[in-house]
Amino acid sequence: MKLAEEASGQRSIIVVSVVTAISLLGDSMLYVVLPIYWSQAGLTALWEVGIVLSVNRLVRLPLNPLIGWMYNRMSLRAGLLAATGLGACSTLGYGLFDGFAIWLLLRAVWGIAWSLLRMGGLLTAIGYSSDANRGHALGQLNGISRMGSLVGMLGGGILVSLIGLKAMSLVFGALTLIGFAVILLLPNGKKAAVAPAKWTFGEWAALMRTPAVVLVLAGGLAISLLLAVLNATLSLVVEANYGQEVDLFGILLGGAALSGGLLAARYASDFLLSSWFGRRSDWASGRFPLLVAALTVSGIGYALLPWRIPLPVWAIVVVLVMIAGTALVTVMDAVAADVAQSSVMIAVMTAYSVAADLGSALGPMLSLWAIESAGSPSAVYVCSAAMFLAIAWWFGRRRETFHKGKEERPWGRP
Repeated sequence: MKLAEEASGQRSIIVVSVVTAISLLGDSMLYVVLPIYWSQAGLTALWEVGIVLSVNRLVRLPLNPLIGWMYNRMSLRAGLLAATGLGACSTLGYGLFDGFAIWLLLRAVWGIAWSLLRMGGLLTAIGYSSDANRGHALGQLNGISRMGSLVGMLGGGILVSLIGLKAMSLVFGALTLIGFAVILLLPNGKKAAVAPAKWTFGEWAALMRTPAVVLVLAGGLAISLLLAVLNATLSLVVEANYGQEVDLFGILLGGAALSGGLLAARYASDFLLSSWFGRRSDWASGRFPLLVAALTVSGIGYALLPWRIPLPVWAIVVVLVMIAGTALVTVMDAVAADVAQSSVMIAVMTAYSVAADLGSALGPMLSLWAIESAGSPSAVYVCSAAMFLAIAWWFGRRRETFHKGKEERPWGRP
């Protein structure tokens, strides 16, 4: 019986991951092509690109609590069906409509779809894992899901110069419909979440003020913001320092193709390493050393990225930053899951999702606005590097807090 339940849980995690990967195709390609080809979408300024890339996350902020509540009352299959339909509509819409207003609407629709996918995936992975394998389960979820981002960014960077933004969006939108067939593999009647305990507002507010939850929310917000800066601006860094066509190891590439390939390396890293980082954080040494190391590597990497250094060296730095980003996302998800014990899982994971979405929304908006104002990405990346190192120091200062009683759990089992 236990083996059958574990197999059912594993199958549920894989189905959610694959459906999420397929749905991410259209969203991910925009981060590569839109900062350069925004005129093909009917946009008129770079600041509009920042808002378009952020509005889907802003929409999710009030939606995550509602969707967490919904997943206690509907099956996981129903949530995935709704998400797939909305995701297909938004991606097809990129190829059918022009203009800032309609693109805002399309991105808002995608925001709803992503909330359903993200919350469903997190709650499913936590619900079917234990202290011994929670990091591995979340790493598996992130790794498989980000294959869609890998294909979307790499394919988008290559195809946009061949067939244009509109035709490419229609192709990716049609591929998203495959998700409906994958959902049929989901075990019948499975729910993403366990039933929540009854909490008064005062109890909930007290929970949100505990040191572990505060650290999870603040860390999730800051790390999501800084990682979003790279996604939204890497193509601009390539164009500013190396031009629209670059020679890498004797191969002539377009700037969008190079940035797409490099951003895709992040999601290749997610696919190849998320599960390993998650399993590594499950070890007795805990999650803390890995998290601080990844923050430090990210800070050093961001400090190097905006400068014109030999392109092969610069590309290697980008890849190292991408690998560190994989570790950051996986370990932070696992820390949040550790804090979210069964009776408070919905409350903590909903708050964590809201914080991460807020950071992801602010990243493209603030960074593109700052670059347009300053005329260069250098200041944005230097400030981001300083923030990464400050967060690493901050986590180090708070380490002793998590060596007391139950709050030791986020950093490893005694």
